[in-house]
Amino acid sequence: MDVLDKAVSGERLSHAEITSLYELPLGEVAAAAHQVRLQKADKDVVTYLIDRNINYTNVCRIACNFCAFYRTDRQKDAYVLDYGQISEKIRVLEAVGGTRILMQGGVNPKLPFEYYTGLLQHIKQHHPGIRIEAFSPEEILGFEQFFGMSAEEVIDRLIEAGLDGLPGAGGEILEDEVRAAAAPARIRSEDWFRILDIAQRKGIYTISTMVIGFGESYAQRASHLIKIREQQDRAVERYGNGFAGFAMWSLQTEHTRLAGKAPGATAHEYLQTLAISRLALDNQRNIQTSWPGQGFKVAQAGLFYGANDMGSTMLEENVVSAAGGHDRHATTVRELVRIIHDAGFTPAQRDSYFRVLHYPDVNAVLNPQGLEVAPA
Repeated sequence: MDVLDKAVSGERLSHAEITSLYELPLGEVAAAAHQVRLQKADKDVVTYLIDRNINYTNVCRIACNFCAFYRTDRQKDAYVLDYGQISEKIRVLEAVGGTRILMQGGVNPKLPFEYYTGLLQHIKQHHPGIRIEAFSPEEILGFEQFFGMSAEEVIDRLIEAGLDGLPGAGGEILEDEVRAAAAPARIRSEDWFRILDIAQRKGIYTISTMVIGFGESYAQRASHLIKIREQQDRAVERYGNGFAGFAMWSLQTEHTRLAGKAPGATAHEYLQTLAISRLALDNQRNIQTSWPGQGFKVAQAGLFYGANDMGSTMLEENVVSAAGGHDRHATTVRELVRIIHDAGFTPAQRDSYFRVLHYPDVNAVLNPQGLEVAPA
């Protein structure tokens, strides 16, 4: 049995087999990945989420070489949002039927812990219908160091204040050789998994991630995927609560210190790794294609390379777009519905756990004038 037949039959691939997928024709890998996607998720449906990214501060002490968003507290455009400003952003999300905020910032040593707990309490009081997935493992590690608490105590207190889950940011490539070269002060892979494991044990939401284009080898990408897969096995077995899904995007370098030093990733390479992720992550049902990094057309193509989800509206994405020097920082429900429908799938609005909330009326969304949409 060759490696593609093995993956399609549901057998687990080894590190060597995952790496070998990079040497196969892309069309064959894509076909196998799409076949597995049809087995694992609803074959007719592609989901999307209505949410908003909120970056509560851009002050950060980590200074990653691939980040164009962060500022020191001495720079003129450094900021910290107050609770009222954050509420304004959430009201815009509520007005379009949004259900979640993804809230992250820099690792800011000047903010007291009460800022974070008070913010969560404020949001839950004033916006009770909005889920809060906030504070990446990098930020939780910073809280440990700043406030003298363990990650477990930090997460317990944040949950008590209203936290619903942790984002998967900071994963990039979970090989410390790659991480040290790209960002010497970045959270190490052991701490990334340690913190997400605590969150999974506490029963809250987590998601696994990957960013390609640092110059990492195919073998290092395969190692990243296997580590994600192993953590999923552990979490599901121990806590019944693993990663809700997997999201991957490509490194943006144009406005960063890695410009000209890290290769980034082409559309071909992005789609290739997306397909390989579907074949390698046999214990993940939901895999997301990413429009901010490669654009809408490549993201749409990703629906035939293993993905069953189009990601989210974001409304405000500052980090990837700042690094890439493009304006792909937000989209609309109409655009996501159009992309999904044009690809031949049924669009469905989901929640954070990929549960369908609503099937929009495609004709009403795409043609408010009442014109009929041609069937896919």
